[in-house]
Amino acid sequence: MNYLFALLTLFAALNATATHLPPAVLRELKSAGIPLSATSITVRKIGAPKAAISINAEQPMNPASTMKLLTTFAGLELLGPAYTWKTEAYLDGKLENGVLQGDLILKGYGDPKFTIEQFWLWMAELRARGLREIRGNLVIDRSFFDLPQLDSGAFDNDPVRAYNVTPDALLLNFNTLRLRYIPEGNRLRVIIEPMLEGVRLDSQLAPQAGSCEDWDDTIRVQANDERLLLQGGYPAECGEREHSLSVLSHSRYVDAVFRAAWHQLGGSLTGRQRDGLLSSSAQLFSTHRSEPMSLAIRDINKYSNNVMARQLFLTLGTTTSASIPGSTAAMRSWLTKKGLNFPELVLENGAGLSRVERISAEHMAQLLQSITESPYSAELIASLPILGIDGSVKKRLKNSPAASHAHLKTGTLDGVKTLAGFVQAHSGKQWSVVFFINHPNAKRGQAAQDALIEWLQGQ
Repeated sequence: MNYLFALLTLFAALNATATHLPPAVLRELKSAGIPLSATSITVRKIGAPKAAISINAEQPMNPASTMKLLTTFAGLELLGPAYTWKTEAYLDGKLENGVLQGDLILKGYGDPKFTIEQFWLWMAELRARGLREIRGNLVIDRSFFDLPQLDSGAFDNDPVRAYNVTPDALLLNFNTLRLRYIPEGNRLRVIIEPMLEGVRLDSQLAPQAGSCEDWDDTIRVQANDERLLLQGGYPAECGEREHSLSVLSHSRYVDAVFRAAWHQLGGSLTGRQRDGLLSSSAQLFSTHRSEPMSLAIRDINKYSNNVMARQLFLTLGTTTSASIPGSTAAMRSWLTKKGLNFPELVLENGAGLSRVERISAEHMAQLLQSITESPYSAELIASLPILGIDGSVKKRLKNSPAASHAHLKTGTLDGVKTLAGFVQAHSGKQWSVVFFINHPNAKRGQAAQDALIEWLQGQ
């Protein structure tokens, strides 16, 4: 009798846990073929001591891009919203009458968003300062980040994809090329941006019949330091399309862009490019400053920019070592000082573009609560995509009453579908919500997540 009572009690407890979720959420999970055991969910009213809904909340899960919440919050608190990254230009030689008898050294400090436009204006400033002819080499000092050799194709064996760009102390324009495909009758014109010197575009693409779904998979890309070869076909019915690729090493990219911009501005460079360290004889010539942290985190969170998140993650360790171990230690120390103990936390790059990063829904919910108590809460919450309005959730629940009533960070990998953020209910209640799915059918789990958001907004 006692055994039967205990069994019935256990069954009732398990069933009660499941029914904490709205019926619509359970139906959508069942329809998607996702068992409750493959989810981790926490819902909490802002300021409440306990969760209103807690399903497998202590279970370590792959958070995908919701990990960016941890990285950007740490960036705001450790570095401050006004923090800027610098890039320096040094002259190692004598400058006289516009002619430098020596090397120009560019030293990077991890700027996550050093765009072509900013770079061109900085080059124009160097010209205005009196530099015209460089009778030496272009030396690139990338030593600020202490990184092992990183394989850009390690994550999904697709190294040319823009999201796979590896971090670098002198990251220029996300190290990407924008290719625009323009069908013109029986031929296809390809425009490449930005301008590169010394890299030839060899397009052997031809218009062809075919579907526009996954159109870029029909294009084969091969590249080296002198040639970008495009082969395959392009579905002409797709009209004009574009995508971004990363095909050059960081140093080669900076060199090719610098030479094109420098010559366009009337300058000359006679030497070659080489990687090196800042010499003791070099004199600081000019410093470029990035946009502030408060703006950088908007790009990271609203558009889930992986390379910017990785740059920020590495910057967190600069008080000790601008390295993955140094940044990991800095982030753990910061969490400890805030009274947040996340023993299951696994960090690899801080962007969530990882198969090994882990955090529990309960601890992500604690992080969200801590965000609301931070003096920088407004900056962080404003950086999150607004449901149905902008960023990575612009098209999500666009016609729902919940649209514009939630700031949410989402994440998607093969077998991973995640969501974390804040929902404002119709009644005025403020909720934090974390909904992790780790399952082969995870991509079908969005409807269940949306059902929970709509239910919360209606409370």
